[in-house]
Order: sequence, then structure tokens, then C-alpha cells
Amino acid sequence: MFTLGILHSTIRSEEKLLDKEAQSRGIKVELIDVRNKILSPNFNNFKIDVALERCVSTVQGSYAISFLESLNIKVINSSLVANICQDKFLTSLVLNKANVNTPPFALVFSVDEAKEAVRGLGGFPIVIKPNLGSWGRLLAKINDDDALESVIEHKNVLGSPQQKPIYIQKYIDKPGRDIRVFVIDGKAICAIYRQSNHWITNTARGGKALNCPLTKDLIDISKNTSIACGGGILAIDVFETDNGLSINEVNHTMEFKNSEIPTGVSISGAIIDYCIKVYKNYD
Repeated sequence: MFTLGILHSTIRSEEKLLDKEAQSRGIKVELIDVRNKILSPNFNNFKIDVALERCVSTVQGSYAISFLESLNIKVINSSLVANICQDKFLTSLVLNKANVNTPPFALVFSVDEAKEAVRGLGGFPIVIKPNLGSWGRLLAKINDDDALESVIEHKNVLGSPQQKPIYIQKYIDKPGRDIRVFVIDGKAICAIYRQSNHWITNTARGGKALNCPLTKDLIDISKNTSIACGGGILAIDVFETDNGLSINEVNHTMEFKNSEIPTGVSISGAIIDYCIKVYKNYD
């Protein structure tokens, strides 16, 4: 068959599932801890045909993707997809350009512009998010100017340079849940409701995963989102609103261990099948 390199910075349940599914299909698997690699053409010891990027660290994963692509090794997902999806502002921009419904948003660099942006987005409440981040961390729901000033001051004084840009998104009042759709090569394969009494519904923050039927609207917006972001293997977070479905975020190295049982779909198997397809079609 071929050799699949699974890039990681730790072995989670997802990587174990992917390893098992790949080997069941006769694929040789190399589990590659990028933390132990020297990324240099002078130290090229990657003996793989296709790489599946699964690093917890966005920074480590991004550099590994760029290096392997420089060696003409096919990486899933590509640097194009990773660069868009790892940055919430860039994701919003490509969705807006593609006319995919997404919550109103803005990026600013100071308190005065933040206040003006909030007015332009329709007023409070709004949500401030880190451009780079996952698992629902460092999100802040802002209800007034005082809270806005305080959060921005903390970001400016305590945050890293990556935290200085202030990404603002209009707060969407969810019905106690949102939807995560698993999309491979533009096709929605399954979806879950992430149900929680908290306004942050990530399963990493305690949200409960329940099966969500794939409706035509969900399939269509997922396909359009995938096209806008460059395709590949994606988990797309969707809000249900009075004006229809709206895309919140797009994830390019998603976790899925809590989603296979409620959906009854082998997400890990579908990912490996896509890797096989990419290998067969890659010149």
C-alpha cells in the first residue's frame, strides 16, 4: 500500500484510532513526534508517502506541514487550509468573501476602535476570542464598555504578541447547543449537537455530544464552507439562528473520540479512507 506518517505532539485517543484504522487497511504507519525532529533538508529522514497532521500545538504543526510540503510530501491538511483555519479572523474573512453566513465580526488594535466596532456590530453583548486557540479557552463574553476596557487592558499587559489583535464577534444566543459537522473532502459525514447550559458548548468544556441529523441546509453550508477554506478534513462549528445556519469556526485538526459513538460513524475510518484517496490521486 503506502506509508502514512501521523504527525503528533502527543498520542491521544484519536491518534490511536487512526493508527488502528490505517493498519486494518494494510497501510504502514509511522507515528512521528515532531518535537523530536530536526526540520532541515540536511536532516531529512522522513520516509513517508503521505502525512496526516495531528499536532496539538498549532505552531509545531504549521512548521512541520511547511517543511514536508517543501519536500513534495503531500500533507493533510495542507498549509493553505491550516493557515486559514487556525486563525479565526482569516476564517471569518474567507467565509465572508464566499458569502457563507457567519456572525458579524471585526479586528481592532485599541479600546477606542473596539468600542466603535461594537456599535457597528449592533451593540453588546459581543465575544472576544484569541485569534489562535482551541477548546473554548480565553473566550470572553462582554456586556458593557467597562468589561470591554478591562479585558483589552489585560490582553495588552499580560498577553503575548499574538494576543494583541482584538478579534470581536457578535454574540449569538444559542438554544443551549451548537452543531459540529465533520466534513471530509467537502462531504458532511456526520454531526453532533454540543449541548450545554453554559454559553461555551465545547465538549472540552463539558458540552454533551448528541447525534445531530444531517439536513440539506447543514450539508450545503458545510460544503460551501469546506470549499472556502480549501477542503480536506474539517470540523465545522455551526450556530442555529433565526436567520438560518451560521458558521462559527472551522477546525483542521479536530478531536472526534466523543463523536463516533453518538453518531455511529467511524470518523477515524473515514479520515484514513480519505488519506488513501489522496495518495492514489497524488502525482
